[in-house]
Amino acid sequence: MPDSRDLPMADADDAAPVAAADTTSTTTGAAPSSKPLYGLAAVAGPTTRLLLLGSFPGRASLAAGQYYAHPRNHFWPILSALWGIDMTALPYDARLRTMQRHGLGLWDVYAACRREGSLDAAIEDAQPNDLAALAERLPRLAAVAHNGGESARAMRVTRSLGVPVYRLPSTSPANASWSFARKCAAWADVFAACGLLPASQQR
Repeated sequence: MPDSRDLPMADADDAAPVAAADTTSTTTGAAPSSKPLYGLAAVAGPTTRLLLLGSFPGRASLAAGQYYAHPRNHFWPILSALWGIDMTALPYDARLRTMQRHGLGLWDVYAACRREGSLDAAIEDAQPNDLAALAERLPRLAAVAHNGGESARAMRVTRSLGVPVYRLPSTSPANASWSFARKCAAWADVFAACGLLPASQQR
C-alpha cells in the first residue's frame, strides 16, 4: 500500500511545505483573540479502516454539533459520489452509520483552540487530540488521511502510528483551486487503496 510520500497532493494552503506538528499547543504569540472553542468527539470504532482527520470544526459545524456542516463543504458530496449514496439527503446520524459501515472514521487533529471565523489560518492556542490513544482502540485501522494542509501539520504524529498516512486536498470551500472532480479523483485513490470503495469501483 502506498504511503503519504506516494501522493504529493496540494491544496489551497499548500504554498509552503507542511511543518510537522508536535504534541504541544500551537500559538501565534499574540494575546488570545477569542474564547476557547472545543471540537467534536471522534466517530470511529471497531469497523474503522481509514481514519480521516480534519483540522478543527468550522463555525457551522460547531453550531450544529456535526462534522462538515457547512453547506458548501465538499466532504459529504464526495462520499456521495464515491459510494453512490446521497449522503446529503440522509439525517446526520444515518450519515455517520453509513460512513462507519464503509470503514471510515472521523476526528480532528485539534481538540480545542481559539479562532475568529472558520479559517485554519486564524487558529491560535491549538491543543492536540490524542491520536495515538484513539488508534490503539481501532483494531482494524489500516491508514490515516489528512483532510487539508492544516491537518497535515500533524503528520509527524500520525506517521508514528505504524500505518500508511495520506494527505488529501481539503474539502473546504476555501480550497477553490481544486475542482470537485479533481478532489473526488484524489479521494478515490486513497479510498481504493484502503478498500473503502465498492468492488465495481476498485481500479
